Amino acid sequence: MKLLHVIGSMDPHLGGVCQTVRNFAPEFIQRGNSVEVVCLDDPNSEHLAADNFRIHALGRGRGSWNYHPSLYPWLTEHLPNYDAVILNGLWQSQGHALWRAARRPSSPPYYIFPHGMLDPWFQKISVRPAKALRNWIFWKIVEHCIVHESAGLLFTCEEERRLARLPFRPYAPKREEVVGLGLPEPPEYHPRMKAAFLEKCPALADRKYFLFVGRLHPKKGVDLLVKAYATLCRTLQNKTLPDLVIAGPGGETTFGKMVQKLASEICAPNRVWWPGMLTGDAKWGALYNCEASILPSHQENYGVAVVETLACGRPVLISNQVNIWREIEASGAALVRADSVPGTTQLLDAWVGLSAEANSKMVAQARPCFQRHFSLENATRRLISAIA
Repeated sequence: MKLLHVIGSMDPHLGGVCQTVRNFAPEFIQRGNSVEVVCLDDPNSEHLAADNFRIHALGRGRGSWNYHPSLYPWLTEHLPNYDAVILNGLWQSQGHALWRAARRPSSPPYYIFPHGMLDPWFQKISVRPAKALRNWIFWKIVEHCIVHESAGLLFTCEEERRLARLPFRPYAPKREEVVGLGLPEPPEYHPRMKAAFLEKCPALADRKYFLFVGRLHPKKGVDLLVKAYATLCRTLQNKTLPDLVIAGPGGETTFGKMVQKLASEICAPNRVWWPGMLTGDAKWGALYNCEASILPSHQENYGVAVVETLACGRPVLISNQVNIWREIEASGAALVRADSVPGTTQLLDAWVGLSAEANSKMVAQARPCFQRHFSLENATRRLISAIA
């Protein structure tokens, strides 16, 4: 099978959608298939240099709709060369271009990975009034056609499939398949990983820490985490509470600056650390050695960092808005609470209050949870079955 991924960008700083493509590609190729990507990136972008599959970078798109005039002609010319197409995400011009091009008789079927973009959270007027209205208008005009004329929607978990049915009408996709995402096995632990992480956070050489990995973005609940951590710093008087590492891009944004300023004002000094985006050995060192990773997100379709934490044998503390929370909680590898300051405070406090036996039990369940629910091999098999 020759598969084409259509995606807005392969830049890892923009979130986990492009990482999903990168994760699936090697397994897909190993099974005798081929994978190519068409995206709206600068062809000279550094983040395209290391991929071992062909990427057609047409240049950067324009505006919030990410429009590029070359995409539709490119798709019209090249779609007949592929057996199937996957559109990654919605609400941008690449979906409209693919829908138009795929209506030609010689075009292969296309499938849509929404990646959580049909979640009702995004349509809350109180959260995103302008974009919620824009999406409703787009849905009525063209987005429902893109969805309904696709060969089917591919979901990461049952919760995503359930939630996708709620915000828009009409909603009548031809198929709804839960294929999962899956992540590759992490590299085996090596002491150099811890050393690489400690180069970023040298004060943590002999201290325990909670770990947040992700963009500094309002959706991720980082402000909830800072406020909850400040509360426990006061109530526990710093005696039993691990430090807090908040690692990810976005520190230069308005929200990123705000949340860092907030932490400096309300948290105990020298307890919250901001190493920026961690990659390579530094990232794995942070994951393998944390007490637990935490994600109090308001909306999270999958949570790559959550699954990577489980793969490294560490438990997770997550909100009940992380769509894979049911599978992880049932496995005994997570504590789950509401996406609020009280809920996040309860997460941290519950972890600190675990007995040694309960702590060890959660740690022991982390790897089996990853292998059972989130292995890349199983997800790839389901994906191929869905589109073959």
